[in-house]
Amino acid sequence: MSFYENDPRIGEIAISSEELHRRVDEIGQQLGAELAGTNPLFVGVLTGAFVFLADLVRAVDMPLEIDMISVSSYGNATDSTGVVRLLKDLGSDIEGRDVVLVEDIIDSGLTIQYLRSTFAARRPASLRVVSLLARERHQRNPDVVDHVGFDLPEGWVVGYGLDAGGEYRHLDEIRWFDPEKSAPSG
Repeated sequence: MSFYENDPRIGEIAISSEELHRRVDEIGQQLGAELAGTNPLFVGVLTGAFVFLADLVRAVDMPLEIDMISVSSYGNATDSTGVVRLLKDLGSDIEGRDVVLVEDIIDSGLTIQYLRSTFAARRPASLRVVSLLARERHQRNPDVVDHVGFDLPEGWVVGYGLDAGGEYRHLDEIRWFDPEKSAPSG
């Protein structure tokens, strides 16, 4: 963790790098079996899902394509604004395609509901939602998510693509984060 070792906002490891890679491999194998014989389009939700997406597509042993979409319901805040805005749309037509939507975290559920509705209107052959993390209230709801890496209790986490103010995405594990503590100086 080096540079961040003295950052009082960074807490204990919530999910280790080894746990992450093991679970991502499992999900990749499950998706490979479910989508055998197809050429799916994996869509990463920027920016948080980029690390998870990269590892996930390498764990799926089949031909596939990748695209990205960017939405925001947070702006620069830590609480959802309640309004989802499309910042970058797909570059691919998904009509008739098997689509795997890859998200970093399902928290309020607002963003994923917006994306499910938006994608359904574009008539894909199938749509699967895969999220690295989901708040426990969404974990077992197939109308929200098809595959979840880990249940996440309430609390802020960073690393493996998840950020706080644009920082910490590059950490190779997921750590608890306390935004109430002061950032280190200098």
